Amino acid sequence: MTDFFSSHGIDRSQLPHAQKVPQLRVHHGREFVDNYEWMRQKDSAEVQEYVAAQNAISDAVAAGLAPLKQTLFDELKSRVQETDMSVPTRVGNYWYFSRTEEGKQYGRQCRVPVRGADDWTAPEISVDELLEGEEVVFDADLESQGHDFFRSGGLDLDKAGRLLVYSLDTEGDERYDVHLRNLTTGEDLPDVIHRVSSGAFCTPDGQWIFYVRTDDAWRPCELWLHRVGDASGEDDRCVFTELDERFWMGAGLSFDESMIIIESSSKTTSEVLHLPVADIPGLLVEDADSADARRFAPFIARKEGVEYDVTFARFEGCGEGGADVPVAVVVHNVRHPNFEIDIIDMSGHEPGQQYELGEGTCVAVGSDYGCEQASHEDRARAVSEPFFSEVNPQILQGTAGLQVGGLGIYKNFVTLSYRADGLGHCAVMSKHQAFEDWKAGRPLSFTKLGESDPDVLPSVGFGANPSYESPVLRYGFGSYTQPSQLRELNPLTGEDRLLRKAHVQNYDASLYAERRLWVVARDGVRVPVSLVWRRGMVPALDSLPISASGLTAPALEEMYGAQEKESTGAPMYIYGYGSYEASMSPSFSVARPSIMDRGVVFCVAHVRGGGEMGRAWYEQGRRLKKTTTFNDFVDVTAALEHAGIADPRRTVANGGSAGGLLMGAIANAAPFLYAGIEADVPFVDALTSILDESLPLTVTEWDEWGDPLHNPEVYDYMKAYTPYENVMTSQQREETFGTDYFPVIFITTSMNDTRVLYVEPLKWIARLTEPEVGVEAFAKIEVEAGHGGVSGRYKQWDEVSLENAWTLDLMGIHE
Repeated sequence: MTDFFSSHGIDRSQLPHAQKVPQLRVHHGREFVDNYEWMRQKDSAEVQEYVAAQNAISDAVAAGLAPLKQTLFDELKSRVQETDMSVPTRVGNYWYFSRTEEGKQYGRQCRVPVRGADDWTAPEISVDELLEGEEVVFDADLESQGHDFFRSGGLDLDKAGRLLVYSLDTEGDERYDVHLRNLTTGEDLPDVIHRVSSGAFCTPDGQWIFYVRTDDAWRPCELWLHRVGDASGEDDRCVFTELDERFWMGAGLSFDESMIIIESSSKTTSEVLHLPVADIPGLLVEDADSADARRFAPFIARKEGVEYDVTFARFEGCGEGGADVPVAVVVHNVRHPNFEIDIIDMSGHEPGQQYELGEGTCVAVGSDYGCEQASHEDRARAVSEPFFSEVNPQILQGTAGLQVGGLGIYKNFVTLSYRADGLGHCAVMSKHQAFEDWKAGRPLSFTKLGESDPDVLPSVGFGANPSYESPVLRYGFGSYTQPSQLRELNPLTGEDRLLRKAHVQNYDASLYAERRLWVVARDGVRVPVSLVWRRGMVPALDSLPISASGLTAPALEEMYGAQEKESTGAPMYIYGYGSYEASMSPSFSVARPSIMDRGVVFCVAHVRGGGEMGRAWYEQGRRLKKTTTFNDFVDVTAALEHAGIADPRRTVANGGSAGGLLMGAIANAAPFLYAGIEADVPFVDALTSILDESLPLTVTEWDEWGDPLHNPEVYDYMKAYTPYENVMTSQQREETFGTDYFPVIFITTSMNDTRVLYVEPLKWIARLTEPEVGVEAFAKIEVEAGHGGVSGRYKQWDEVSLENAWTLDLMGIHE
């Protein structure tokens, strides 16, 4: 039994215990008695009292951790250059950049005019001086005054830079009010659009605003059109509706600003619709059969189970008689689960013509190995097996887990993004050479960007490249130990220069190391693991041969008594997510050195259900294979502890949202591996939520988790792993594992979260703290935050400092 509360002067008798109000749930003939479903009544006095009581406990914990938290906060703050600015990006006839100032929660967006049409050299920004002609476009710190919560839903401008469209959420529920501002006068227009999704945008001429509304389940499904100057909004018109409840939609301008693009997608199917900007007035013609009426049309018809995206570009002067060659770049998975990229020559095609998937020339293809939709032979291959294809560029040959991403065509160069070997990559080539290769039917001759240091795990991505005309491209580079860099490359000359490196004060990257290991999980699959630590403080890692390729997870029974055994391993903080094909790419954190300086190993387990190794990695950890995600995380933890790298008595796990579901599952499956578990906005009452069609996200989530409402097999599978319904009593843990040990649980949530409702973690902690369960668990419940936590950088620093203080305290590190 842990003694966390007593060490902080809290007696167990002080802990709040929720009343039990049994409520019967019956599906497919299966019965479940839910004692805490009454907590869904958010505004009831009982719920409010329980929330207040839980926060009183978390406040008491925070008070005990206050000295350490303050130390960590001060260390974090000392690494940040609080007054800072970004590198300007050219959009239209202005250079845009941001400034942040010491003491302010939010920054301000600024701009200066370009010096001429050929001005592609960003002006140098000074911390202390304004540039000539500098003006403030949007001051978020000023706009946030009077609001406990503040988040922007995006800024957009017309082509001339006179009209600003900005969206604000001041409640934390991800519903935004859209405002319009005349930047010439600085005055807001009377037009205000209330309670819509983020991402409202204007047309290049500044005459129209497009925005997205949601249905009762808060699914973005309707595209609306607003005429600038119509203050009442009475003439706003819904111009597209996505009727399929599995699909979410978004909209924006095409890269060349000639079309309005709608992207509608479920977890497994997508469709792109388009309309020329010039045809917008035709959307208001009610008679669809009228010659003046216009409607959005699909570029390629929707096909169940197929995802695709399309961008439009041209090869200037490359056609007959020096004509331009218009092309469409289509990325789709109709033939290859990890996508292929096709280039379609649109010369001579009729406007509005509908195309077919697979049309055009394939210039890149991802690996089929291990994927559900592959051939029998390829489906049986391991995801980690090297992949070769005659159509692929040389840089893709022999990679594992290959998933091709996007192909970007600019005036002077062509870009490629892809994932391989568990990491994201970027490449570039000249546009002239791309055209020659394409027309000759040979692989495109790309060059990889920014991966010359063998001692780091690189994270490479294209930066802000909003201008088609720019002769240079920007890309970002960083790692777990290397602060991010923004670089600028001229693909024609090869000049590659550093524009900016994130300035981290009081930090020496050479003191830290990062490493990729592979853990062989219980089913024989190799799971990638990222490890970061301070050199000289983790003997097992410092002495591990660089050639060591991996570890093998022990049988779980060997670890049952882990909390009672002496260990020479280091304290470990291990993070995981493993859902929605999301990839956890390497990134630097200004808070992380504080825990590593105290000897803690930072670990990321890249478990299945994520996208680190492509589509097969995702497929092997979703729906009726979801428990693979949990098993991978447990196996990675056990392997690191068994190898003497990590100490089970000082291992703390963390995950949020779907990663919070992971935390709840591993707590039930292998409590003996962890000293503590932090679950942020955790999806721990998953079955109840996915059974309720009226809740936000539910129907769209069936593609991810399965449909337990209509499928009894899915119901039984989810019932067996959903954390809230599988909490063991102390006696059951003793009978199963030979010990009643359970880690300390720290839960964070928000009353305004619309993605994972507050009721899920509340029900979970009520169950965990029942006397017969006997778990030490507490919850920090924000009343002004949303799914992403509190807003404002100082508030966020305070939050992460508290969480790290709790982590270190559990590890026995108190200063």
